[in-house]
Amino acid sequence: MIKAVVGANWGDEGKGKITDMLGKEADIIVRFQGGANAGHTIINDYGKFALHTLPSGVFYDHTTSVIGNGVALNIPVLFHEIKSIVDQGVPMPKIKVSDRAQMVMSYHVLFDQYEEERLGGKSFGSTKSGIAPFYSDKYAKIGFQVSELFEDEEALKEKVARVCETKNVLLEHLYHKPLLDPEKIFEELQTYKEMVAPYVCDVSSFLWNAWKEGKEILLEGQLGTLKDPDHGIYPMVTSSSTLAAYGAIGAGVPPYAIEKVITVCKAYSSAVGAGAFVSEIFGEEADELRRRGGDGGEFGATTGRPRRMGWFDCVASKYGCRLQGTTDVAFTVLDVLGYLDEIPVCVGYEIDGQVTTDFPVTHLLEKAKPVLKVLPGWKCDIRGIKNYEDLPENCRKYIEFVEEQIGFPITMVSNGPGRNDIIYR
Repeated sequence: MIKAVVGANWGDEGKGKITDMLGKEADIIVRFQGGANAGHTIINDYGKFALHTLPSGVFYDHTTSVIGNGVALNIPVLFHEIKSIVDQGVPMPKIKVSDRAQMVMSYHVLFDQYEEERLGGKSFGSTKSGIAPFYSDKYAKIGFQVSELFEDEEALKEKVARVCETKNVLLEHLYHKPLLDPEKIFEELQTYKEMVAPYVCDVSSFLWNAWKEGKEILLEGQLGTLKDPDHGIYPMVTSSSTLAAYGAIGAGVPPYAIEKVITVCKAYSSAVGAGAFVSEIFGEEADELRRRGGDGGEFGATTGRPRRMGWFDCVASKYGCRLQGTTDVAFTVLDVLGYLDEIPVCVGYEIDGQVTTDFPVTHLLEKAKPVLKVLPGWKCDIRGIKNYEDLPENCRKYIEFVEEQIGFPITMVSNGPGRNDIIYR
């Protein structure tokens, strides 16, 4: 069976923990999109880790970790991650890298920084990981695929020269920055070749055979629905599709093979980066939730930036779950809300005097005001509880209210940061 673990909202929903937890039953775990621009925080028996490229199930010795063709592959970052987890006592993982994956080049990171600098106050809040320039090159057909590292050197040198010529026009006339040296870029590619060669694989063929053999395959998404370039808060979005449906493309598996879509929702809202965020809160209220939130405060796993905070948004989450094709909702960090006497929930948007429960396009979203319903808190610590029936009544009522509002079944409730802090319904 193939399952997908994806996010319903702006990212940072707790997908890493859920993937790590489900990885116990998986044979293969696949990253299918995005790159090192977002991170998954994992707490398990080995310690605490922030992963950016490796799949979150990499800590099990029975799993194979796969980097799919849809990933923006930053090879030095990948190998730094491998070294960092091995140095912390994790057994060397079994890794396969798609021969069709494309590589983030050093100049992609530079172009990301230069563009954010050029835009100034109108920037997109990029993590400056090179993601937008990478995908731009991919679709302009001037990117470098892993397979190209192993072709004729002269052909590769010729392509490098062509690409540098294009890039140098922008560097000279738009950004006024130093030009690229084709020889150095070719050397960079040769370094990447040496690093990645032992792991290169025809991933789609590998996954097809595994699926036919009845292996358990887990697809791990990055970010969430609202950061999808087609269906999110455009233009404040990422550059690759964050939807489970893209798992078929980014991993190279049949779409009908994805039988379960586990969509992760936080019990409150958080976001990193710019863009519309209707249920956002500010000041001391936000600071308190940020301080108590996550597994050590709500700060970006990649940037360290303080996350923007808000109450649970039923409108955005219903939309996010629908676009993902959700079969199961994993409801995370519920334990964080135990300090509150009352818990507001966003149940609608008021736009130009009209209330809607449908998630609108960006220019309407920016005018939206939250319609809040206040629920009673449960005022106690729920960590350590294993059975749903043992949760405080108001806590169960909160879960059931959210479930009714979004219209998708909450089958897992996370009540702590650890791998085993989970309640099944």
